[in-house]
Amino acid sequence: MKPQDRKLDRWDRAILDALAHDGRMSVTELARRIGLSKTPTGERLKRLVETGAIRGFRAVIDPALLEREHVAFVEVRLSDTTEAALSAFNAAVGRVPEIEECHMIAGAFDYLLKVRTKDIRSYRQVLGEVISALPHVAATSTHVSMEAVKETG
Repeated sequence: MKPQDRKLDRWDRAILDALAHDGRMSVTELARRIGLSKTPTGERLKRLVETGAIRGFRAVIDPALLEREHVAFVEVRLSDTTEAALSAFNAAVGRVPEIEECHMIAGAFDYLLKVRTKDIRSYRQVLGEVISALPHVAATSTHVSMEAVKETG
């Protein structure tokens, strides 16, 4: 069952809200926070993971430690927007580690990418050698982030 195929009740929502703020808490702590006993909390957590409501758990790491402080947002316009072209672009984007996020956009361009690199020089190389070579890319426009005011990981 897909998460969108079933309704979340107040307990499920409480679990998701608590884990969104601290994904490392134990089931015991989670149960205490939401006001439900440990066994039903654990069963609900397991079901939320199995149905895909919880897509995974991960650490949010300081990008500076990975030498990936430079963030650019790239507007991408495609030369072809047939379903086959979109699928080819989507698949290719998934193979580029510097592309942190990719969103299909309704508007003046087709996609918005969030690209994270070491510095402007490495970004320029990724843009010229990788992003511009993605299937059906007709044009790009870059916006460089000066400071992250809010990021949720």
